[in-house]
Amino acid sequence: MLRAARRAFASIPHVAVFDTAFHRTLPGRAREYALPRGLSRAHGLYRVGFHGINHAHVLRATSERLRTPPAALRIVSCHLGNGASVAAIEWGRSVETSMGMTPIEGLVMGTRSGDLDPGIALKLLQTPDFDAARLDQLLNAESGLQGLCGTGDFATIEQRAAEGDEDCRRAIAIYAHRVRKYIGAYAAVMGGLDAIVFTGGVGEHSALARHRICRNLELFGAVLDEDRNRDARVTSEHPTIDIATEESRVRILAVRADEEGELAREAAALLGGARAARAELTIPVAASARHAHLSAATLERLFGAGYRLRKRADLSQPGQYSAEETVTLIGPRGRGERVRLLGPPRSADQIEISRSDEFLLGVDAPVRLSGDLTGTPGITLEGPRGRVTIERGLICARRHIHMSPADGERLGVRDGEIVQVRIDSEGRDLTFGDVIVRIAEDFRLELHLDTDEANAAGLRGTVRATILRAAPDRGAAGPP
Repeated sequence: MLRAARRAFASIPHVAVFDTAFHRTLPGRAREYALPRGLSRAHGLYRVGFHGINHAHVLRATSERLRTPPAALRIVSCHLGNGASVAAIEWGRSVETSMGMTPIEGLVMGTRSGDLDPGIALKLLQTPDFDAARLDQLLNAESGLQGLCGTGDFATIEQRAAEGDEDCRRAIAIYAHRVRKYIGAYAAVMGGLDAIVFTGGVGEHSALARHRICRNLELFGAVLDEDRNRDARVTSEHPTIDIATEESRVRILAVRADEEGELAREAAALLGGARAARAELTIPVAASARHAHLSAATLERLFGAGYRLRKRADLSQPGQYSAEETVTLIGPRGRGERVRLLGPPRSADQIEISRSDEFLLGVDAPVRLSGDLTGTPGITLEGPRGRVTIERGLICARRHIHMSPADGERLGVRDGEIVQVRIDSEGRDLTFGDVIVRIAEDFRLELHLDTDEANAAGLRGTVRATILRAAPDRGAAGPP
């Protein structure tokens, strides 16, 4: 098809937008199956996810509706149609999704089984009636709602259930239970929720499905307004509708799917003149070794009453400096010596380490932006006057670019936008994805990497980075 399109429209640029691309940010713990690693590598047995184009649209639409940058949102996006998937979207990126290496995994769908004990497939393959082809037909075309009640059409199932069909009633219960289970799991993965979003044919149009799925979600602060839910009509004129109560801490939205629009936005972002112009605009790069920002109270416990940090050197960001003082980090497995303190003191303790430090210390530090400490682990610090164990504050810093509003205007990016950058170094050029833009009046233009990332790119001396491609509709607040 692509070859035919290129022959027919040879003078027009062609852009391929992959349905799995949005899930490229899945962390290893969500991407890998518990199989021998050599086997997974040899056969490409990894979770890649699907429906990424519409999940990306949901992120943009939710950000616009809530007037909140994507980098500040935790969303469970429920794409419910004949094919169905749920995605956990944290700080503007996919961190979990229900579909895996193939679209069979996850939710109950129109004709697909969703999650299934692998032992069932093994048992069936041991019978004379099943081989690989027959099993494929069963799981993809004869299961799900179709297998439970004889049809995969949710509107028909609703009607038959209202007329007393017990198979259809049971199918709706199983369907809703599976979605609700994933919402709860993903709320736990992200440490909380800001929005639950329903999209796709069923998600947009079935008030019953939304009602059944939202049962008992008050536990997470999500309270459905039954009247709003029943009256909601998602259309091109009203593509996003809030169906939560006014008091609900978590917003519940119904969003019109718009994969065609998202495809067009992705293509425009790639082909647009503003993106091409960025190739000539470079950004200085700085590598940050492990370091600590401490509160005045913790500083006193480690160094003595009334202790003040001694400035060692000013840092690139105005008002920030490295101190002469260092502390030791003590983890379950090992110690991290001479961890530099940065000043001035903060209101909350924050320790930033690399992945290599995690292995050294035996800890699991989440990837977070500076200041986002909710749900983070603590660690023990050792100073001249003794030890202090902080309850939270240990993170692996998300790579980010500091810039002023003028820099953002010049580079064509917005606060919270997620971009890719290319490092041009001696013999080890490297492209980093999932880089977040942070804009403030007092920021100075600089890309911040940790030591692992800097070593991977072979940073030596003065190095600059180039923004290759941004995803503005996926990672920036407001309309494109």
